[in-house]
Amino acid sequence: MCGLLGLLTARADAAGRTGSIAGALRCARHRGPDESGTWNDAEVVFGFNRLSVIDVEHSHQPLHWSPDHGPNPRYSIVFNGEIYNYLELRDELRQQYGVSFTTQGDTEAIVAAYHYWGPAAVGRLRGMFAFLIWDSHQRVLFGARDPFGIKPLFMAAGPAGVAFGSEKKSLLELAPSLGLGNPAADLDPAALHHYLLMQYVPEPATLHRSIRRVESGTYFTVRPGGEVEQERYFTPTFHSGAAGGSSALHSRIADVLSDSVAKHMRADVTVGAFLSGGIDSTAIAALAKQHNPNLITFTTGFEREGYSEVDVAAESAAAIGVRHVVRTVKPDEMMAALPLIVWYLDDPVADPALVPLWFIAREARQHVKVVLSGEGADELFGGYTIYREPLSLAPFEKVPGAVRGLLGRASTRLPEGMRGKDLLRRGALPLEQRYYGNARIFRDDQLAGVLRQYDPRRSHTDITAAHYRDSQGWDPVARMQHVDLFTWLRGDILVKADKMTMANSLELRVPFLDPEVFAVASGLPLSEKLAEGTTKYALRQALQGIVPPHVLHRRKLGFPVPIRLWLRDEMYVWARDIIRDSQADHLVDLAAVQRMLDAHREGPIDHSRRIWTLLVFLLWHGIFVEQRIRPEVPEPAYPVRL
Repeated sequence: MCGLLGLLTARADAAGRTGSIAGALRCARHRGPDESGTWNDAEVVFGFNRLSVIDVEHSHQPLHWSPDHGPNPRYSIVFNGEIYNYLELRDELRQQYGVSFTTQGDTEAIVAAYHYWGPAAVGRLRGMFAFLIWDSHQRVLFGARDPFGIKPLFMAAGPAGVAFGSEKKSLLELAPSLGLGNPAADLDPAALHHYLLMQYVPEPATLHRSIRRVESGTYFTVRPGGEVEQERYFTPTFHSGAAGGSSALHSRIADVLSDSVAKHMRADVTVGAFLSGGIDSTAIAALAKQHNPNLITFTTGFEREGYSEVDVAAESAAAIGVRHVVRTVKPDEMMAALPLIVWYLDDPVADPALVPLWFIAREARQHVKVVLSGEGADELFGGYTIYREPLSLAPFEKVPGAVRGLLGRASTRLPEGMRGKDLLRRGALPLEQRYYGNARIFRDDQLAGVLRQYDPRRSHTDITAAHYRDSQGWDPVARMQHVDLFTWLRGDILVKADKMTMANSLELRVPFLDPEVFAVASGLPLSEKLAEGTTKYALRQALQGIVPPHVLHRRKLGFPVPIRLWLRDEMYVWARDIIRDSQADHLVDLAAVQRMLDAHREGPIDHSRRIWTLLVFLLWHGIFVEQRIRPEVPEPAYPVRL
């Protein structure tokens, strides 16, 4: 787990760019504090910050390799992530091609696999990854990103070359070297629109128009002076299997998840686990305990009643027999830390849960170097309560289209916050119009009141339409899952997981997001997702005897943060000052934002999520555009508590 940086020049002047790379690496030092290095030839500069997890004493990067291990290596690679089947890949390459390895790590397995299998090697990797390989014989740069988008990879292209990096802020530093000028002066209005709709910037965009993201499940090639050519190697596809319950199916889920956890435990350093009060993280921790009897688990919460799973998590930790560490977060801590957290994020993500995640990651890093977590289970197994919406809205499907339209128009005349208003509005819309992921922050009519450059032609369908086209004929829940894999999961869930843990030089692994687990989950019929009044039915059945009973059928709480209450009380003045000091009035109507804050304080309408989304953007703008806010970024230092 590390931070990579690569620059392919268009002018064969890479030697003169090493200073720029070294400076840009400083922006990503938190991703890999153990060692740092750069390398170049005439056309390529690589930089790397390493967090040593596997083959700690060797596998230094950039790593250079040839099949004959001669003095002039053909390939050079920088790689961020972990390949969990690297031992199996190394054995296969030895047996099939007689490959000899000089390290014990997974990085060498990637480059050897690429040499013998070409781009098809990417589909053989079971793990999380973003990597760049320079082939000095063919003079081509090859790179790829993992199937689900667990690890980030940003890209910027200009007249002087193209650069790739784990951190967008590193590419902002390199912009002059690429001939891009000042990217901060060229924000993407469509990306801002979608951020305010969804609370994150959907891939492949970023708020800086000149910097993009390499999409999940794709690989690419680029030659000096050429265009980046991308190809998708993985598209998640749901195909419903036979209806009805099956003990064999449930056993298969348990087996494949157990195998995934076993492989995710591979490390030469201590591995812990995050533990909430939910079934997903509890399952991962219980299975991890089988491989590490001294497992440490970590949880976070708040002192507000109803906004903490600390007690349930502690009960789970006791039931599975692990040492447990708790970190309680207070509102003054959140306010003080948020500017630094936004700096780590690169682009704004308005999920309040990422703040306590940053605190518990900082606590966990005092004890371990790697943690397992439960991200991805809801998207794969049908765990979100909103997936039940097609069932609750089924009566509307029987209503003629014209009547449904009348119901939708009638909903607009009902008072804001009135019970049933949103049900009527959503029931009047087809799935493709009403569902664009788990976060729905601003409706179009609300957005028009705060966004200066509001364009009614922009819509969430700009992001979701292609995914709905790809899922035609599937049941509605599978279509919602498909949309979430391309939007909510990789735009919010995985961004906050990566950014908040790597901010603390902590590697986070997600065993649910494994190709073998997905292969089983993708074939579940609807009856194995939603049944007996619950979600994730098949997973719950599979985890009987693994997860403690008090968690197995517990209602999903998520990870609520009490911003609704805090913005009316402890955080009001802080929020008012952010609005007052911002210089983003040309983008957002700051007076309207203040009115929204005051209306929220007075009640009864809850504007907290919309206010938080705007506050995070205003902080982001103050850091990356105005450069008025300059968080003090600490040097990575982790004394271990025994």
